[in-house]
Amino acid sequence: MLDTNALVNTQIFLKSSPKEKLLQENFELKETKLTPIIDNQVLIEIIYISIDAANRAWMQGRTYRSQILPGDVMGGYALGKVIESRSEKFKIGDYVEGDLGWQNYAIRDEKELIRASIRSSENLHMSVLGITGKTAYFGLDLAKLKKGETVLISAAAGAVGNVAGQIAKIYGCKVIGITSSDEKANWLINELGFDAVVNYKNNNFVKDLRKLCPEKVDVYFDNVGGPIFESVLFAMNNFGRIICCGAVSQYDQAAPESGPRGVPGLIVTKRLTLRGFIVMDFEDRKKEAEKQLMDWIEKKQIKPAEDIVIGLQNTPNALIGLLNGDNKGKRMVRINK
Repeated sequence: MLDTNALVNTQIFLKSSPKEKLLQENFELKETKLTPIIDNQVLIEIIYISIDAANRAWMQGRTYRSQILPGDVMGGYALGKVIESRSEKFKIGDYVEGDLGWQNYAIRDEKELIRASIRSSENLHMSVLGITGKTAYFGLDLAKLKKGETVLISAAAGAVGNVAGQIAKIYGCKVIGITSSDEKANWLINELGFDAVVNYKNNNFVKDLRKLCPEKVDVYFDNVGGPIFESVLFAMNNFGRIICCGAVSQYDQAAPESGPRGVPGLIVTKRLTLRGFIVMDFEDRKKEAEKQLMDWIEKKQIKPAEDIVIGLQNTPNALIGLLNGDNKGKRMVRINK
């Protein structure tokens, strides 16, 4: 039997709630002792922690999970292996995933965990085959893409956005990305096959968007909300579809800005459809998504884009950097080298 007394758990706590921009000083690293597990619980050694903009939103209030408050271990979706079990459902060596937190080890009840099937590698499971890839897959499934349509994707160089763009290309669509730098724009076009990309930091963003979408936009995959969402409404075709996936532009600030102007006016006059979703809505179809995404990877129709940070201690800066747009592709933290 594993001697838990010999294990030291390093954990990252939220020390203080950010008032505006998230800072390193909002976090605190501590070492704690593990408690013995009880019936129906397992002890998990964490391998990868997913870094997501939603981590920041969890500090603002209740979303689809409870708010993270000062003194709490920082929440985060993660992949790990069971190293001790008092559960009939999971045995030692099983891969599991769930909200395991920013720490080396997690103790969870079996009901809080999902069994993970690693089809290829652990990192691929956390990127294209994981929540982010499935989010892109199911979001575009809701969009009901048609060949030849113009699809616009914000945060296109991010974890979900880059996969969504590649999937839209598979369906024969014209794909336009929105990103924060010319370097990322070139990467999206030359490496991932986007047709064109607009840099929203340019002063002539609206003009550039109009030039790249002369026939306007049929489907907008929105990851950012805020002013960009507002600008895109004017570029939408009548009966266009907007898939609302995230609102990262509103997470890392004191409070979300008021909703976009022109609503409901433009939505009514353009007869737009807006659909919000979260990937957990499609739990019964995750095997379908994994199979299809893996098939596209093997056929080289999707190129995985991963941004891996090493070391638990670097997790706060990994999130801060993601919120500042430092990453290309799926950012994750590998606990050990």
